[in-house]
Order: sequence, then C-alpha cells, then structure tokens
Amino acid sequence: MLWSLLKILVFVAIIALLALGAGFLMEASGGVQITVAGTEYTLGPLQSVIGFGLLVVVVWLFFKLLTLLIATLKFLNGDETALSRYFDRGRERRGYQALTEGLMALASGEGRLAMAKAARAEKLLQKPELTNLLVAQAAEMTGDTKKAAETYRKLVTDQSTRFVGVRGIMKQKLAEGDDETARKLAEKALALKPRHEETQDVLLTLQTRAQDWAGARATLTSKLKTGTLPRDVYKRRDAVLALSEARDLLSETASIDQQERAIEANRLSPDLIPAAAMAARAHIAKGKPKNAAKILTKAWQVQPHPDLAHAFAEIVPDETPAARIKRFGALAKAHPQHAETRLMMAELNIVAEDFPEARRALGDLLEHSPDARAYTLMAAIERGEGASDAVVQGWLARALTAPRGPQWVCDNCQHIHAAWAPVCVHCNSFDTLSWRAPQVTDTSAVTTANMLPLIVGAIEQRSNEAGEVDAESDQEEVEDAVEAPDEETEEPLSR
Repeated sequence: MLWSLLKILVFVAIIALLALGAGFLMEASGGVQITVAGTEYTLGPLQSVIGFGLLVVVVWLFFKLLTLLIATLKFLNGDETALSRYFDRGRERRGYQALTEGLMALASGEGRLAMAKAARAEKLLQKPELTNLLVAQAAEMTGDTKKAAETYRKLVTDQSTRFVGVRGIMKQKLAEGDDETARKLAEKALALKPRHEETQDVLLTLQTRAQDWAGARATLTSKLKTGTLPRDVYKRRDAVLALSEARDLLSETASIDQQERAIEANRLSPDLIPAAAMAARAHIAKGKPKNAAKILTKAWQVQPHPDLAHAFAEIVPDETPAARIKRFGALAKAHPQHAETRLMMAELNIVAEDFPEARRALGDLLEHSPDARAYTLMAAIERGEGASDAVVQGWLARALTAPRGPQWVCDNCQHIHAAWAPVCVHCNSFDTLSWRAPQVTDTSAVTTANMLPLIVGAIEQRSNEAGEVDAESDQEEVEDAVEAPDEETEEPLSR
C-alpha cells in the first residue's frame, strides 16, 4: 500500500516538473534559427526541444536500418549471423518443446513417444548432453537395452555428463546380475561425485556382498564424512564390518590382527552379540579370562543370548558342574526372570543331575512362553527323575510342534538364519539380522543335542559315550512319538 502511494506521488511530481518546464519554455524569449536552401526557419524554445527529441528518434532508426542492411549483406555473402540467429531461435524453441514433451512422455510411461520426441529434440537442438539422457531412459523403458548402453557410453565421453553415463551403465550391470562390474563402476561414480548418497549405498551393498569388508568400511566412513549417515548408525555398522573382518578368529590360522579386530568390533558396539562372543574368545586366546568375563557380562546385561553362554562356558572349560553353576550365577543375576536365563540354569542343573532344581529354574516358562527348547529340557528332566518313556515321549512330541523361540531373523525379508551373518542370504540386505521370535512359526524337529548348548568341556568328555546313546535314543523316541496314536500321547501331554 505504501509502495503504491509512493509511486503515485513520484508520477505526479514528474508530471508537475514537465508542466513547469513546458511553461517556462513557452514564456522564454529567443529560439533556434535554421536556414535551409535560403529559407530561414525560427523555432521557439518549446519547439526546439520537441525537434531535438524527434531528431534523436530519427538517428536511432537510421542506425537500426543500417545494421539490418549490413546483416543482410553478410548473410547473402555466407556469413550466418543476424538472420541465421533468428531462424536458430525458432529451431531451438521447437527443440526445447520436443524435449519437454519427451520428458513428460517419459514420466507418463510412454516409452515409444518419448523415444520419438527425443529423436526430434536431438535433431533440432544438436545438444547431445541434453538429449542423450532422455534417449537412454526412453530406450530402457521400451526394452532396448542395446540402444541405452550405446547412449550411456556417449555420455561417458563428455566430462559434464560422465557421472550420469557411469551410473546408467552401473544400473544396467546390476540388472544383469554382474555385481563385480557394477561394483567397479560404482567406485568410479563415487570418485566423480563423492557426496552422492545413492551411489554410496549401492557401493556399500555391493562391497558387503563381495565380502570386501575393508572397502565397505572406507565407504561407510565416506558416508559419515559427507553427512549421509548418523554417527550412532555408523558406529553400529562399522562394528559389524570389523566383526566380519575377524570372522575366522577361531580357525587355526587366526592372527593377532584378527583377534584385535574382534575386540575392536566389541568396543565399537558392545551390544552386538556376535562381536561380544568373538571378542571374549579373543581374550581367552590371549590368556585374559577376566576381560572375557567382563565383556560377556556386559553384553548379557543388554540381551541374554545362548552364544554368550557358550563363550562364558569356554572361559573355564574343565570345571565341575557345581562350580559352573556357581560361576554362571553371577551372570544370571542380571536378568533372573528372562527366558534365556531360566533355560541356561535349567541346562546347567540337568548336567549336574540336580533335576528338581532344573525344574524350579524353568518355573512357569512352559505355561507362558514355551518353545521347543523348553519342552526338550523338560523331557530331559523327566528322564532324569525316572519318569516313564511315555511321559518323555509326550514332552518330545510337544517339542516337535512348538516354535523354536528367538532366532536370527532378517528385519527386511523375515528370513530365518541358523547363525548370525552381516548380510542376509535371502535379500542381501546389510545389518538387518536381529535376535527375536520369527513371525512365521518354525516347527522343524530338533534333537536334544543341539538344544543344550552348555553341555561342553569336561562334562561333555565325562558323558561323551552316554550322550551319543541318549541322542540316538531321543531321536528314536521323537520318531515313535510322531507315529504313535493320539491315545498314547494324551496322558503324558496333560502331565
């Protein structure tokens, strides 16, 4: 409002000044005398000003006409300047219109129309850096991968479009399943544009698939520096990659460097269960059992897990059952009511042949969250207390159809893994495995042997032969329970 008022005031002031000037000129005496061919012309002051203005306009028109005449003469002599630029502007206008229509057709999914518009735009504009990308994407949409690849190669030859060309060829190789070539192209593309987030993600995925853990850690660091990855997520994934570098820690050729990487992985992410177990084994190999116990206790406080119990048992492999129960008591204090703690203590008491205590350790676990492992432990308790074969078979029959409990499940595709892995074997996604109960119940049969992870060390040596016989007999009992009529299993199941 204020600006509009100001403009009005300025306009009125200008008009007033012009009127004042015109009045002054009309009242002034004198003028301009011009003699042409013996005839004298006298102009007053106002007439002189108007005449001067007309003279300026005439001179301007003269020079414009002169410029047009010179441009026409140059055009006739073959010098494409003024008139050619006029026609070029029209051609460019039609070319950009065709380019716009081609992009609209591409966005609408009309591949053939986009190809036609791209060809017209290329003919009119003669600017391949603008039209080649449209041609390549339209060719991909119509299924002409050969044409698309040729166009992407043209884009690679131009410095300004090299990244687009490399990225396009990379995507084609990914579609063809050529991960090795795609990984090399992703590295080149990232070198051209280090801050490109999509290329960073593609390269990281391809490096983890190829188990190039060192390269993946470098890419992960690049994502952190460019701000495309939060620091907490970076620490977790860097720990996963460091752990992956040290996966062969338990092999005979494991080096000190691999042991240090396992310890580093645990330092980067203390709640990563495989890293904690592997770091503990590294400390055990170095003769530092206290450090191993400290790591496992800290990880157990975050989440109890059977792998941690395995590693905790390996700290003192030749201890007696009673001593093991006492040592594991410190571990169990962190989460005494957790299902994994109850199962662990029940297993330890079964090994110590304290079956009433094993039953007390299970508590009401069979009522609230029973799984195959709990039912199998109950079968072992019943056998240890001298129950009949029918009772044992009943618990084993329940174990056959019960859920397996928590397992390593991919959060992306829900695929169940037998052991932790940095990359899902089903969907190839990175760091998506979590320890939880799967959405789809797995009722595959398992034997007692692979469900009692703490029967190790001297205990295993002491009962090696008996354990083999028990495993075979348990398997036979499971098969008998499956084949037995419902009348035979109804009584033990209700026990």
